[in-house]
Amino acid sequence: MSTKAELLQDPIQHIDITRDNVVGLVEAMGQMAYSARDLYRAATIYDRMLRDRDCGIILCLAGSLISAGLKKIFADMVRSHMVDAIVSSGANIVDQDFFEALGFRHWMAQERFKYGLDDTMLRELHIDRIYDTLIDEDELRVCDETIHKIANSLAPRPYSSREFVAEMGKYLSETGAKTDASIVLEAFREDVPIFCPAFSDCSAGFGLVAHQAERAGKPKVTLDSAKDFYELTRLKVKNECTGLLMIGGGTPKNFAQDIVVAAEILGHDVPMHKYAVQITVADVRDGALSGSTLKEASSWGKVDTTYEQMVYCEATIAAPLIVGYAYHKRGWEWRESRGWNSLLDKDAV
Repeated sequence: MSTKAELLQDPIQHIDITRDNVVGLVEAMGQMAYSARDLYRAATIYDRMLRDRDCGIILCLAGSLISAGLKKIFADMVRSHMVDAIVSSGANIVDQDFFEALGFRHWMAQERFKYGLDDTMLRELHIDRIYDTLIDEDELRVCDETIHKIANSLAPRPYSSREFVAEMGKYLSETGAKTDASIVLEAFREDVPIFCPAFSDCSAGFGLVAHQAERAGKPKVTLDSAKDFYELTRLKVKNECTGLLMIGGGTPKNFAQDIVVAAEILGHDVPMHKYAVQITVADVRDGALSGSTLKEASSWGKVDTTYEQMVYCEATIAAPLIVGYAYHKRGWEWRESRGWNSLLDKDAV
């Protein structure tokens, strides 16, 4: 049987969109057909969002994106003010980005592991698998314990996931991140809020479970998902023009789209999201949200149909091209941080 050291040798390398100019390639795809032309149109819509001085941009992340090598793209987007808020699955933010900021890595698996025949061996070695990527389970436990430690340091009260992720960023800022690209740390520095509506569905959950278990009957840190929803809705009310760039679907997609309806319920006549792009491989035919079209979202009063585009493509292929195009078109250079994290802290109710 192979050893853990033998299997965890080749680290995932995060792609750098700042290095390679893909504008010519993407523009050439605009003269093609099928998904190539859809991808080109999506890239131009994202570029248009960046040039719209009224538009607040919300990035949605679902699926295992950071472990796949996309971390630097999203960190550079935050650093370059190409995004004003993030809505993500907890795994991307905690198990993957924060995990790497603690000094750990994701590893390339040999071809044979993709087929699942060696998963029992991996379990015996404390190695977790995401398709063709491997993770050291013992190192993930360190991530769990760090979340536990952060929770223990906070005043016992209900927190939105945004507030808790900001504390994670503060922790990295004070202790020193062991990577040159971290979404959590860059968001803390650039005052960009990160929401994880299903925050406990990741390593954060294990740390918070441990925190609450040892405080049985005593005041404790809790997560308030309704507070998450209310905070993001308040951003829509304060910045009515919004655009969505969605990588994957699921809870982050629905959470971000729903703030239009939530604002209306609170008595605010806000417009639908003016711009929307979604990258997904989900099928529309099963009626599930991940594959539902943005035109369908318009029937719910969530997304305008003038500047919307579905891109049916796997994220590690489409995201570098779409974001890379917009980055090298430089339409973001005028943008500054909208300070939405501080705004929500200052305007807390």
